[in-house]
Amino acid sequence: MRRLVIDSATEACSVALFDDEEMVAGTHAMLGRGHAEQLVPMIAALPGKGRAESIAVNSGPGSFTGIRVGLAAARALALAWSVPLEGYACLALVGAMARREHPGLAIDVVMSGGHGEWFFQPFAADGAPLSESASLLPDAVAARSQASIIVGSQAEALAARRGGQPVAQPLWPDARAFALLGRDALRPDPVPRYGRAPDARLPAA
Repeated sequence: MRRLVIDSATEACSVALFDDEEMVAGTHAMLGRGHAEQLVPMIAALPGKGRAESIAVNSGPGSFTGIRVGLAAARALALAWSVPLEGYACLALVGAMARREHPGLAIDVVMSGGHGEWFFQPFAADGAPLSESASLLPDAVAARSQASIIVGSQAEALAARRGGQPVAQPLWPDARAFALLGRDALRPDPVPRYGRAPDARLPAA
Protein backbone atom coordinates (compact mmCIF):
# COMPACT_ATOMS: atom_id res chain seq x y z
CA MET A 1 0.00 0.00 0.00
CA ARG A 2 1.29 3.46 -0.87
CA ARG A 3 1.29 5.86 2.10
CA LEU A 4 2.00 9.59 2.27
CA VAL A 5 3.64 10.71 5.54
CA ILE A 6 3.43 14.35 6.64
CA ASP A 7 5.48 15.77 9.52
CA SER A 8 5.36 19.48 10.38
CA ALA A 9 4.87 19.47 14.16
CA THR A 10 8.30 20.94 15.01
CA GLU A 11 10.88 23.30 13.55
CA ALA A 12 11.51 20.59 10.97
CA CYS A 13 9.18 19.90 8.04
CA SER A 14 9.28 16.66 6.08
CA VAL A 15 7.22 14.49 3.77
CA ALA A 16 7.75 10.99 2.44
CA LEU A 17 6.05 8.48 0.17
CA PHE A 18 6.19 4.78 1.03
CA ASP A 19 5.29 1.54 -0.73
CA ASP A 20 4.60 -0.65 2.27
CA GLU A 21 7.85 -0.31 4.29
CA GLU A 22 10.02 0.92 1.41
CA MET A 23 10.46 4.65 0.92
CA VAL A 24 9.84 5.82 -2.64
CA ALA A 25 10.85 9.45 -2.10
CA GLY A 26 11.05 12.02 0.66
CA THR A 27 12.44 15.36 1.72
CA HIS A 28 13.29 17.06 5.01
CA ALA A 29 14.03 20.71 5.81
CA MET A 30 14.69 22.71 8.97
CA LEU A 31 12.33 25.63 8.45
CA GLY A 32 11.74 27.08 11.88
CA ARG A 33 8.79 28.96 10.43
CA GLY A 34 6.91 28.96 7.14
CA HIS A 35 5.48 25.44 7.24
CA ALA A 36 2.19 26.61 5.76
CA GLU A 37 3.96 27.98 2.69
CA GLN A 38 6.38 25.07 2.20
CA LEU A 39 4.40 21.93 3.05
CA VAL A 40 2.09 21.68 0.04
CA PRO A 41 4.89 22.32 -2.51
CA MET A 42 6.96 19.63 -0.76
CA ILE A 43 4.08 17.15 -1.18
CA ALA A 44 3.50 18.20 -4.78
CA ALA A 45 7.18 17.52 -5.59
CA LEU A 46 6.81 13.85 -4.65
CA PRO A 47 6.17 11.26 -7.38
CA GLY A 48 2.56 11.42 -8.52
CA LYS A 49 2.24 14.64 -6.46
CA GLY A 50 2.19 12.46 -3.36
CA ARG A 51 -0.98 10.59 -4.31
CA ALA A 52 -1.38 7.64 -1.93
CA GLU A 53 -3.82 5.06 -0.62
CA SER A 54 -3.43 6.24 2.97
CA ILE A 55 -1.96 9.17 4.88
CA ALA A 56 -0.10 9.37 8.18
CA VAL A 57 0.57 12.65 9.99
CA ASN A 58 2.50 13.76 13.05
CA SER A 59 -0.23 14.86 15.47
CA GLY A 60 2.09 16.19 18.18
CA PRO A 61 3.03 17.22 20.74
CA GLY A 62 4.83 20.15 19.19
CA SER A 63 4.21 23.58 17.76
CA PHE A 64 0.56 24.66 17.78
CA THR A 65 0.90 26.12 14.29
CA GLY A 66 2.94 23.26 12.87
CA ILE A 67 0.51 20.63 14.14
CA ARG A 68 -2.48 22.50 12.71
CA VAL A 69 -0.78 22.97 9.33
CA GLY A 70 0.07 19.28 9.04
CA LEU A 71 -3.34 18.04 10.13
CA ALA A 72 -5.16 20.48 7.85
CA ALA A 73 -3.16 19.36 4.82
CA ALA A 74 -3.55 15.68 5.71
CA ARG A 75 -7.30 15.96 6.25
CA ALA A 76 -7.81 17.88 3.00
CA LEU A 77 -5.90 15.30 0.98
CA ALA A 78 -7.58 12.36 2.72
CA LEU A 79 -10.96 13.85 1.86
CA ALA A 80 -9.99 14.66 -1.73
CA TRP A 81 -8.54 11.19 -2.34
CA SER A 82 -11.08 9.31 -0.18
CA VAL A 83 -8.33 7.53 1.73
CA PRO A 84 -7.88 6.75 5.44
CA LEU A 85 -5.96 9.10 7.70
CA GLU A 86 -3.89 8.03 10.71
CA GLY A 87 -1.76 9.90 13.22
CA TYR A 88 1.42 9.15 15.14
CA ALA A 89 3.09 10.77 18.13
CA CYS A 90 6.01 13.13 17.62
CA LEU A 91 8.16 11.85 20.49
CA ALA A 92 7.54 8.22 19.53
CA LEU A 93 9.07 8.81 16.09
CA VAL A 94 12.08 10.63 17.55
CA GLY A 95 12.55 7.76 19.98
CA ALA A 96 12.35 5.21 17.17
CA MET A 97 14.94 7.15 15.17
CA ALA A 98 17.27 7.14 18.18
CA ARG A 99 16.87 3.39 18.75
CA ARG A 100 18.20 2.78 15.25
CA GLU A 101 21.52 4.27 16.38
CA HIS A 102 21.39 3.12 20.02
CA PRO A 103 19.76 -0.33 19.98
CA GLY A 104 19.06 -2.01 23.29
CA LEU A 105 19.35 1.17 25.37
CA ALA A 106 16.79 3.24 27.25
CA ILE A 107 16.23 6.64 25.67
CA ASP A 108 14.81 9.94 26.94
CA VAL A 109 13.24 12.22 24.31
CA VAL A 110 13.07 15.95 25.04
CA MET A 111 11.73 18.53 22.59
CA SER A 112 11.05 22.27 22.67
CA GLY A 113 7.66 23.14 24.14
CA GLY A 114 5.89 26.41 24.77
CA HIS A 115 6.43 29.10 27.40
CA GLY A 116 9.82 27.78 28.44
CA GLU A 117 8.65 24.21 28.94
CA TRP A 118 9.95 21.04 27.30
CA PHE A 119 8.07 18.01 26.01
CA PHE A 120 9.52 14.92 27.67
CA GLN A 121 8.96 11.18 27.36
CA PRO A 122 11.17 8.28 28.49
CA PHE A 123 11.35 5.00 26.55
CA ALA A 124 12.58 1.61 27.74
CA ALA A 125 15.30 -0.35 25.94
CA ASP A 126 12.65 -2.27 23.97
CA GLY A 127 11.03 0.99 22.81
CA ALA A 128 8.02 0.84 25.13
CA PRO A 129 7.06 4.23 26.60
CA LEU A 130 7.67 4.38 30.35
CA SER A 131 5.15 7.19 30.78
CA GLU A 132 2.98 9.51 28.72
CA SER A 133 4.59 12.56 27.17
CA ALA A 134 4.44 15.62 29.42
CA SER A 135 5.10 19.35 29.13
CA LEU A 136 7.35 20.35 32.03
CA LEU A 137 9.73 23.07 33.13
CA PRO A 138 13.38 22.20 32.42
CA ASP A 139 14.24 21.54 36.08
CA ALA A 140 11.36 19.08 36.36
CA VAL A 141 12.55 17.28 33.23
CA ALA A 142 16.08 17.08 34.62
CA ALA A 143 14.70 15.56 37.82
CA ARG A 144 12.83 12.85 35.87
CA SER A 145 15.40 12.05 33.20
CA GLN A 146 17.50 8.95 33.95
CA ALA A 147 18.47 7.39 30.61
CA SER A 148 22.08 7.46 29.44
CA ILE A 149 20.90 8.49 25.95
CA ILE A 150 19.05 11.80 25.50
CA VAL A 151 17.72 12.83 22.09
CA GLY A 152 15.60 15.67 20.72
CA SER A 153 15.85 19.38 20.07
CA GLN A 154 16.66 20.07 23.75
CA ALA A 155 18.94 17.06 24.30
CA GLU A 156 22.10 19.07 24.84
CA ALA A 157 20.37 21.52 27.17
CA LEU A 158 18.97 18.65 29.27
CA ALA A 159 22.34 16.88 29.40
CA ALA A 160 23.95 20.09 30.67
CA ARG A 161 21.35 20.37 33.45
CA ARG A 162 21.67 16.73 34.46
CA GLY A 163 25.42 16.37 34.49
CA GLY A 164 26.96 12.91 34.66
CA GLN A 165 27.89 13.01 30.96
CA PRO A 166 24.85 11.36 29.33
CA VAL A 167 25.05 11.03 25.55
CA ALA A 168 23.10 13.91 23.99
CA GLN A 169 22.00 13.91 20.34
CA PRO A 170 19.99 16.77 18.81
CA LEU A 171 17.25 15.12 16.75
CA TRP A 172 14.02 16.18 15.06
CA PRO A 173 11.24 14.00 13.60
CA ASP A 174 11.68 13.01 9.96
CA ALA A 175 8.89 11.55 7.84
CA ARG A 176 11.50 9.55 5.94
CA ALA A 177 12.06 7.47 9.11
CA PHE A 178 8.38 6.57 9.41
CA ALA A 179 9.02 2.86 8.74
CA LEU A 180 10.82 2.65 12.09
CA LEU A 181 7.48 3.02 13.87
CA GLY A 182 5.50 -0.10 14.63
CA ARG A 183 1.99 -0.55 13.33
CA ASP A 184 0.58 -0.09 16.83
CA ALA A 185 2.02 3.45 16.90
CA LEU A 186 -0.68 4.64 14.47
CA ARG A 187 -4.05 5.98 15.59
CA PRO A 188 -7.11 6.46 13.33
CA ASP A 189 -8.82 9.84 13.01
CA PRO A 190 -5.96 11.80 14.59
CA VAL A 191 -6.64 14.81 16.77
CA PRO A 192 -4.01 17.42 17.65
CA ARG A 193 -1.88 16.59 20.68
CA TYR A 194 -0.55 19.97 21.70
CA GLY A 195 1.05 18.59 24.85
CA ARG A 196 -0.09 21.39 27.13
CA ALA A 197 -3.28 23.23 28.01
CA PRO A 198 -4.28 26.22 25.84
CA ASP A 199 -3.19 29.64 27.07
CA ALA A 200 -6.65 31.18 26.55
CA ARG A 201 -9.52 30.04 28.74
CA LEU A 202 -13.22 30.70 28.44
CA PRO A 203 -14.65 32.91 31.20
CA ALA A 204 -16.47 31.10 33.97
CA ALA A 205 -20.26 31.05 33.64
